[in-house]
Amino acid sequence: MSRNSLLQQTMGLGPAWQPRDGWFEQHPALLLRAQAAALPDAEAETSAPAIDVAPQVAIASIPAETPKAETLREPAQPQPAPEAVPAPAARSEMPLLDWPQLERQVADCQRCRLCETRIQTVFGRGNPKARWLLIGEAPGEQEDRQGLPFVGKAGQLLDNMLAATGLDREQDVYIANVLKCRPPGNRNPAPDEIAACHGYLQQQIRHIQPTLILALGRFAAQTLLQTEESIGRLRGRVHRYQDLPMVVSYHPAYLLRNQPDKAKAWQDLLLARRIFQQAAGRG
Repeated sequence: MSRNSLLQQTMGLGPAWQPRDGWFEQHPALLLRAQAAALPDAEAETSAPAIDVAPQVAIASIPAETPKAETLREPAQPQPAPEAVPAPAARSEMPLLDWPQLERQVADCQRCRLCETRIQTVFGRGNPKARWLLIGEAPGEQEDRQGLPFVGKAGQLLDNMLAATGLDREQDVYIANVLKCRPPGNRNPAPDEIAACHGYLQQQIRHIQPTLILALGRFAAQTLLQTEESIGRLRGRVHRYQDLPMVVSYHPAYLLRNQPDKAKAWQDLLLARRIFQQAAGRG
């Protein structure tokens, strides 16, 4: 199974909206159906074990729409999703929290195992009313210590790049990550960790209502667009995420190790600025 298929299966976003194993066995409707089917065999000596009807499933990982009951009997094997297809406009199941409530919920989050190894969560930084939303991958060591995204040399490079585009980091953009906790050793996030954080990012997007999204880094771009295409193929063109224009570029930490690609990242910023101006009605 490909990484993309595993990720979609974990988040409940398979191409046929098939339920993930273990998600719906305790659904009240199915329990009632099973009880009704068992009535004619009441004299049977065997009985089903008691079932807790309150499944412990992370709210952020529940899909927005429940598959029809007929599809739950014998779910078909999920098929690999086509590449370069934008992810569905996923909606968070939890009600829209106000900004301080959302920050507190992220700070206290224990939805996945990363809560056991983090120093602190990294909610975001910048102006929550900004028109530019920058989405990175996950906090690193320094971000975990300081509780802010894109600090250190990578953050300084990003600040310089934004300033050269005419943007102020604290006023004109908001910066968030796909994950709010650092994976140990800066490893790639696991699908269940992405699913646990999914609702938080969706709530941030709903609050900010950006005009443009800039995805920084291969992992962020592939996660948002639900594709396994390389960043070299994804950059240089405009994508759509939840009906918002999205431009893909390199992560600043990558640019520190690959200086020649800074010119490409600059072209990405110029493209993003042009698309932003068009979307804002100034192009």
